[in-house]
Amino acid sequence: MVSAVDVDGDGEYSPVREAGRILNFLCKQSQALNLPSEAVANKDAVSFYSTTDQIYFPIPFKETETLAALKGVEALVAAAIADLRYGPSTHKRSIRVSLERATCFGCQAYLAKVDGLGKLDPGVRAKLKDTDLLQAQSNGYRRMSANLYRTKNEGEFFHIHGSLEATTTLNMIGLEAYRPDLTDYREIIRVIESQVQKFTAAELEKMNAERRQAGVTAYKYEDFIKTPHGKINVQEPPWKVTRLKGDLPPTPFPAARSGGRRILEGIKVLELCRIIAGPTITRVLAEYGADVLKITSPNLSDVPFFQVDGNMGKHAADLDLKTPDGRRQFEELLADVDVFVDGYRPGALARLGYGPEKLAELAEKRGKGIVYVNENCFGYEGEWAGRPGWQQIADCVTGVAWAQGQFMNLSTPVVPPFPISDYGTGCMGAIAALTGLYHRAKTGGSYHGKASLMHYDLLLFAVGMYPREIQEKLRAAQPAEFFELRHHDSVDRISATTLNIMRERFPEVFAPAGPNPYTEKWVSRAYNAEIEVVRPVAEIEGVDNVFVRASRPNGSDRPSWEDFLEEEEDRRLRKNLQYSTT
Repeated sequence: MVSAVDVDGDGEYSPVREAGRILNFLCKQSQALNLPSEAVANKDAVSFYSTTDQIYFPIPFKETETLAALKGVEALVAAAIADLRYGPSTHKRSIRVSLERATCFGCQAYLAKVDGLGKLDPGVRAKLKDTDLLQAQSNGYRRMSANLYRTKNEGEFFHIHGSLEATTTLNMIGLEAYRPDLTDYREIIRVIESQVQKFTAAELEKMNAERRQAGVTAYKYEDFIKTPHGKINVQEPPWKVTRLKGDLPPTPFPAARSGGRRILEGIKVLELCRIIAGPTITRVLAEYGADVLKITSPNLSDVPFFQVDGNMGKHAADLDLKTPDGRRQFEELLADVDVFVDGYRPGALARLGYGPEKLAELAEKRGKGIVYVNENCFGYEGEWAGRPGWQQIADCVTGVAWAQGQFMNLSTPVVPPFPISDYGTGCMGAIAALTGLYHRAKTGGSYHGKASLMHYDLLLFAVGMYPREIQEKLRAAQPAEFFELRHHDSVDRISATTLNIMRERFPEVFAPAGPNPYTEKWVSRAYNAEIEVVRPVAEIEGVDNVFVRASRPNGSDRPSWEDFLEEEEDRRLRKNLQYSTT
């Protein structure tokens, strides 16, 4: 076991040591990030450790180290809340962050299982609730409407993105919405890419804007930061927490319902998000004890398998906010909410009357502050702030995809394996929520947190890629099949290939023979199945950072706060393991 205090300064690259450096880098931005001073003052209480101190992801960016550092910041703010809520400890609360757990956090959708089946196993679909209403995931042809392709110009690439609907994007490039005759993976790529190649990136950008689609040109980093949007946002902090209008007194934390030490017990969180980044914010809050109620519309598509991991620890209910009855029930929930997380297309909820300023007005009327957290793709400043987008879009626009392709010795961009920027953004959003709750309790008021996929990617560039010699060693360790991947391969194909390689190289982490120390198993009543998910990452002395309920599909619960008081019937199959850094 290697820990930060054990690593000597011999010049050898150490992921453990680098995680500590990135933590310090983030803490130095505490004023811009509005981090509690009490949290930053305790940064030396954070200890990073690893079983091997190796690099796991075949990626040129310090993904594990950055995720671990973000988890360190998250835990520092959580520990400050614990001191505020339960009284300060007689000494600094020790905080321990495993780099193996942080790595698993970065690919947890691909590690989750239902009855032993993962995301890419064909039989898993039968065990899920079908929320893929428009077949944007289950239909292979429509699925590839979200992918990276060559354009008309040599050396130019564009990521079209049909999101969860596909028809608009396919029609935009001159293709039919459905092709039941087209099922072969390579033939699908050929058909779609040949259509994209009829257009330049500039033409595709114009067509996307007219149809409000989520496509984007794949830029190199040095080109992105020269765009008006890049110039502004490269100067912005990784995330923001600002005070909203109003003059409310401090809002104390509710009385604990149990004898435990769950720092957010009794805190009510409304989640209006889909896919990964937004649900990750609230998944983290659920780890710390919050009552998280995910609200989805029964008329909107969502990816079925992502709910297995993303809905962990939550209740999930359906409401249609475009109907009078749906709005009435929703506003009853709003009356007592503490944290509101908005992961929808920029401005969508504000147009329904549920933006941060409106909810701050509600908070003033009821006399209790609110923490509103936005998560989006392109950030909140600049000409592209209102554009829709997803993980692959952020990775393409910022230059992450080009850097990945160059790392693979290709002269093309390649979207990196796993939705890691989703999870990093989710962690930043969770830090923003925790920070807002701390300030609400300490000094009063309502707060607005902002996190984006683009800013996570810019953080990766800010902390620096691996040195050239480290990248060379990392490349040399990969088998031939890794280098056979190309720009037009799907995220699932890239991720499946990479996960298989990681299982071969690091079986103790990704394919253990016995119980997996980085996941936990539950019997879920909602799925009527055994599920396996990645367990919480941060360990904080004196704080219970554990799930108390298994995940469930969207729409499984009533839209009610009272139901959180009932005893859950889900059952954990084994106790969380305790770890030692020695």
